[in-house]
Parts: sequence; C-alpha cells; structure tokens
Amino acid sequence: MGTVQAVNISDRTGEKKHEVDSITLIEDYGVEHDAHGGSGRQVSLLALERIEDMKKALDTLKAGDFAENITTTGVAASELAPGMRLVVGEAELEITQIGKTCHHGCAIRKQVGYCIMPKEGVFGRVVRGGKVQKGDPIGILRS
Repeated sequence: MGTVQAVNISDRTGEKKHEVDSITLIEDYGVEHDAHGGSGRQVSLLALERIEDMKKALDTLKAGDFAENITTTGVAASELAPGMRLVVGEAELEITQIGKTCHHGCAIRKQVGYCIMPKEGVFGRVVRGGKVQKGDPIGILRS
C-alpha cells in the first residue's frame, strides 16, 4: 500500500530530525537513539506528498523537518484511525493519534503561517519492534 521514503532521528528534543540509513523500533518504547523515545507518541509518520505540498510555501523543506520519524508515500492520515495497525518494514505499529497541537515555537508555522502536523501527522505505538529503512513497504493490517 505505501512505502517508507526516509527514516529520521534527532539527538535532542526541539530540533529537526536528520535522515539516517535505518532505524530500530523498540516495542512499547519507540525509536532507538531518538530523543523522543519513550514518549506518549512513540513513532511519528508524515506523508511526503504533504511535505511536497508545503514546499510551495517554503521550498527548502525536506524529510525530517516536521520531526517525523518515518516519511511515507501512499499512506494518508485520512485513511487511518486510532486502533488501526500498520506493518512498517519489520515492525508493527498501532495508530494512537492523528494530528497534534504544534508548539508555540514551531519554526515552520512562524515562517509559513501554518503547519501540516496538526492534521496530517500520524502517531503510533510500537507493537512489534524491528528495523525500518527507506524502501520498506507499509501495509495496513485488516482485522
């Protein structure tokens, strides 16, 4: 259904994430070596298609700039709901939240006037850990 386009981590909270070759998702924790590991929103996903839309307003945007761990194609927030499960690479995620409130210091909101994370950001809990890398498939598990 979808594809991983980039995987991203940050060393400290409050900074943009940078792309890495692969990430390891840890059950009930999140992304190994990411500053947000262990938080309530363990893993974040954002569609590259939405980032491309935002590039019309700010052409320097790239994967990780919205602090997403996994940049996707073919998976839209509108197709997902809390409780749904995704297989991403070797891992399995349960969707816990769609959207979030941007913090007041959101650099993109300051530059452009709006941000896509409040409606398009997808957050999940790691149900089964494993490695995730660019090119991995993303599938929705049907119940």
